[in-house]
Amino acid sequence: MWREIHRRLAVLAIVGGVAVGLTAAVNESGVSPVGNAAAAATPPDQHAPVTRIRRCPFPGALRGAFESASIDAAIPPAMLYAVAKVESNLHTDAQSAAGARGLLQLMPATAKSLDLNIDEPRSNVLAGARYLRQLLDRFSSTDLALAAYNAGPTAVDEAGGAPSGAVQTYVANVNQIWHSVAGCS
Repeated sequence: MWREIHRRLAVLAIVGGVAVGLTAAVNESGVSPVGNAAAAATPPDQHAPVTRIRRCPFPGALRGAFESASIDAAIPPAMLYAVAKVESNLHTDAQSAAGARGLLQLMPATAKSLDLNIDEPRSNVLAGARYLRQLLDRFSSTDLALAAYNAGPTAVDEAGGAPSGAVQTYVANVNQIWHSVAGCS
């Protein structure tokens, strides 16, 4: 029940952001000077700060895949971008020494459990988003979910948190990128 409510709220937030982006003039950098629907309908206050909507720096050909996966899994687009950036530096053909593959570096068994093909970029993004959603639902914090995404949920359970310094660094890197693009759509 909570997951469905979460998903619907995320969809409303993303759709609202997309609608504002479609009604606003976007400059060359992909930044819209309009912050919300009310601002688009009323003249700007000369003394009010301008709120900007930024486009997430997704790879152009995969923007739709990231946007759809974000809605499907009810994960902020900026968080999904950050995970992909840290996992593969946004390379569709990335492969780890452990055998994880694609943009979101999924293990074949994880993708199989989600019934998705990790070697197809759009499917890889969706699989990564759905797996991350499972971890967010399981753990009490985003940091623990991110640690589990990197090290595996069993390792996080056994350690009671990030099982190593490398995993702590991974979580810090994802958080830094996530917060640097927070609010993008």
